[in-house]
Amino acid sequence: MTSIATPATVTTTAKAKTPVATKIGRGLSALAVAFLLMDATMHLMNPDFVAQAFQQAGFPAYQAVLIGVLELGCLVLYVIPKTAVLGAIVQTAYLGGALCSNLRLELPLFSTILSPVYVAIIVWAGLYLRNAALRGALGVDILKKR
Repeated sequence: MTSIATPATVTTTAKAKTPVATKIGRGLSALAVAFLLMDATMHLMNPDFVAQAFQQAGFPAYQAVLIGVLELGCLVLYVIPKTAVLGAIVQTAYLGGALCSNLRLELPLFSTILSPVYVAIIVWAGLYLRNAALRGALGVDILKKR
């Protein structure tokens, strides 16, 4: 015997609503990715002002391209969902190096030295808000309903 589905027996699955925190996390992550992609592109293109900044910082100008490749690799890890946590970790390490470079040059504190810290905070905040597994692993889930 064959059964035929009638409109009354067919169920449709409604699309699950994305939580607001996840949307905010995706937005923060997109902001961080856009900024870091622009930065990596500038390093890879190595225009005159980047080469001059590297020389003023005491680095050979050709290292801008190497740093751009490194930054792009960190970024690729960050945008792939399965490797996003690893990407955030290596991106934080990269930004820590940028902070040390700025600190060594005795640049202004809030506008320049701490700018890598601001970017790292956005990277981690975006990942925290969009990744429930990370919130669970950290043991601090401020979004969990009590």
